Amino acid sequence: MSLALLCPGQGAQHPAMFDRVRDLPAAREVLDTATALLGRDVTAAAAADDRFDNAVAQPLLCAASLAHWQGLRERLPPPALVAGYSIGELAAQSIASSFSATTCLTLASQRAQLMDAASPSDAGMQALLGLPRVAVQALCDTHGAYIAIANGPDHFILGGRSAALRALAADAVQQRAEVRVLPVHVPAHTPLLASAADGFARVLAQAPLQAPQWPVLAGINARPVRDRAALEHSLSAQLAQTIEWAQLMRQAFERGARVFLQLGPGTALARMVASAYPCCEVRAVEEFQRLEGAAAWVDAALGRQQ
Repeated sequence: MSLALLCPGQGAQHPAMFDRVRDLPAAREVLDTATALLGRDVTAAAAADDRFDNAVAQPLLCAASLAHWQGLRERLPPPALVAGYSIGELAAQSIASSFSATTCLTLASQRAQLMDAASPSDAGMQALLGLPRVAVQALCDTHGAYIAIANGPDHFILGGRSAALRALAADAVQQRAEVRVLPVHVPAHTPLLASAADGFARVLAQAPLQAPQWPVLAGINARPVRDRAALEHSLSAQLAQTIEWAQLMRQAFERGARVFLQLGPGTALARMVASAYPCCEVRAVEEFQRLEGAAAWVDAALGRQQ
């Protein structure tokens, strides 16, 4: 039985997201680097109205996952694998020692800039729940939208131009699906960002990277990334390809992960794993008042799974 760490993507940023780590000496370097990159205190950025904008959100989320990891790494056993959702995959690779925290935050900023530059001005994303993938794909084909993230057999995040998404939503509701518009204006993980994927591949080719210390499951295919070539490909290709999160969760389970801890803000990843695999022990750091509580829970959960 083994531990898997999960790094979240955009959507759960909030003013208190650094409360557990802002005074930890182990997290100081990460927080100071993020502060310098953002041009303002990282905790102020987390409370600002623009915290959902790509240029702010992506460094913030990486900083949150990395700061929590720095606060926990001496208290936890080595993870059997690490996985990240969208921008979280960048943080996951840094946790696995593929590159430094400073490089991670710099790459997050560059990634955001490339995505913003490539994005159409009239685009967005929405969640669609209640239809199987074949039906969702048919709607996308009809309206010119794309499956950006597959979270489960009937839970998808779609990306595309705003008019296409509105028309698709109307048809989906007629089929008794639930549609939620997301506060995102960049159609990540769709072919609309092909130029951003190409640009990020060039950035990664020049970055100081190495093979990860622990397996990191790639979002595009749920396969473990073991060398630099796979690392560059997985991090760049995901900007314009579907994130297969449901496959990734299944692969983590099949590789023996039975205890899952979500880092960073929010609880969405933990809830998805718990719903799909109720036999597993699953929590998020935000469920604990202090990191010591999260570490104690991991120890107890690993003991329960033996």
